[in-house]
Amino acid sequence: VQLQACGGGLVQSGCFLSLSCAASRRTFSNNGVGWFRRAPGKEREFVASISWNGGFTSYSDAVKGRFTISRDNARNTVFLRMNSLKTEDTAVYYCAVALKSIAPVVPSEYRYWGQGTQVTVSS
Repeated sequence: VQLQACGGGLVQSGCFLSLSCAASRRTFSNNGVGWFRRAPGKEREFVASISWNGGFTSYSDAVKGRFTISRDNARNTVFLRMNSLKTEDTAVYYCAVALKSIAPVVPSEYRYWGQGTQVTVSS
C-alpha cells in the first residue's frame, strides 16, 4: 500500500488546514488509519486515528477539540481537519495504515507509512 499525504503548508496561528491521505489500494478500507507528526528535534508523536469504518476515533490531548479525523473509504482517503492551529503544531505530518481494523495510538501498530507533509504555523 502506498500512501500520499497532501495539504500541508504555511499558515498563521489560529488558522486551519486540511490534510488528506490517499491510499493506492482498496484494502485500505479494512484497516485503521492514523496521523502522526514529528517536530524538529522531537520524537514522533501520535496525533489522531480512526477505525476501519470511522466508528471510533482517538486524539492526543494536544489536538483534542481542534483536530478532526475522518475517512471516505469509497475514495480510499483519510482526512485531518486542523482548526485553531498553534505554533507548536508545526511538524511533518505522516499518515499510516494500521495492522488491524482498530484505531491504535502507537507507531508499532502501523504497517504502512506515507512520506509526510510539512505543516508550518507562524505566530
